[in-house]
Amino acid sequence: MRPFARLALSLFCSLMLLHGATAAEPASRLDRIVGERLLKVCVWPDYYGISYRNPRTQELTGIDIDLARELARDLGVRVEFIDSSFASLIGDVLGDRCDVAMFAIGITAQRAEKLRFTSPHLASDIYAITTRSNRRIRSWDDIDQPGVVVAVAKGTLHEPVMREKLRHAQLQVLASPHAREQEVESGRADVFMTDFPYSRRMLDNADWARLVSPSTRYHVTPYGWAVAPGDDRWHQRLETFLGAIRDDGRLMTAARRHGLDPIVVSR
Repeated sequence: MRPFARLALSLFCSLMLLHGATAAEPASRLDRIVGERLLKVCVWPDYYGISYRNPRTQELTGIDIDLARELARDLGVRVEFIDSSFASLIGDVLGDRCDVAMFAIGITAQRAEKLRFTSPHLASDIYAITTRSNRRIRSWDDIDQPGVVVAVAKGTLHEPVMREKLRHAQLQVLASPHAREQEVESGRADVFMTDFPYSRRMLDNADWARLVSPSTRYHVTPYGWAVAPGDDRWHQRLETFLGAIRDDGRLMTAARRHGLDPIVVSR
C-alpha cells in the first residue's frame, strides 16, 4: 500500500474509533455546566435550616444552600437558585428547570420511580406540631385516636406515610405547609406532621407551637439530592462531591451552622 493510502486509512480508522467512543459516551449535563460556567439548583425557599429565604432580607440560607455554593466552587462555576417545591419537584427536574434539586428531599419509592437520588446526607424521623393549649394531644400515642385531625402538606413525604400509618385519626391534606400550620393554630386540626428541620422553625418562630416527638423510631427517611435519570457522569460527580465534604468536614460544619448535626448521615 502506498504511503499516502496508508496514512488515509489510518486517519479514517482513528476517526471511526473516535466516533465510536463519542457514541458510547453521550454528552453529560456536567459538560454543559462546565461549558456555560453555570450550575442551576432547584430549592424550596421555605425550608428552614435547609433552603430558607428570609422574608425581610430575601437572602437564602440553610445547609443545602451552603453545600450548593461549595459544589459550584468545586466545579469552578457560579450557582443560580431556582424556586421549586415538593409538589413541583419531579416536573422541575425532568423539565430541565435545574441541574439538581438540593433541598433535603426525602428518598421515597414513589419519587425514586421518576428521579435519581444521591446517597443521603441527612435522615429525619417524623415529628408532630400541636398548640400549647391543645389538651387532647399530650404524647405521641394521643395522635392516632378517634376524633383527632392530623394535617399534612400535599406532595410531602408525610402524606403517603400518614395515609398508611393512621388507623383512627382523620387525615387532612392541605395545599401548602402554611395551610397546615394555620389549621393547627386555629384549632381546626390537632397536629401537623413535619420533620426535624421544619420543627426547628416552628419552635424558633411560633410561640403557640409545641413539639410532640415519637416515643420510639417511627418512620426515619433519608434525604438526598435529586437529578434526572440517565446521566451517570453527572450523578457520579455529585457522589464524588458528597464523599469529599464528608471526609474534609464541610458537611458537618454546614450542619452545625444550621443546628442539623443530629441528623447528619456521616457515612
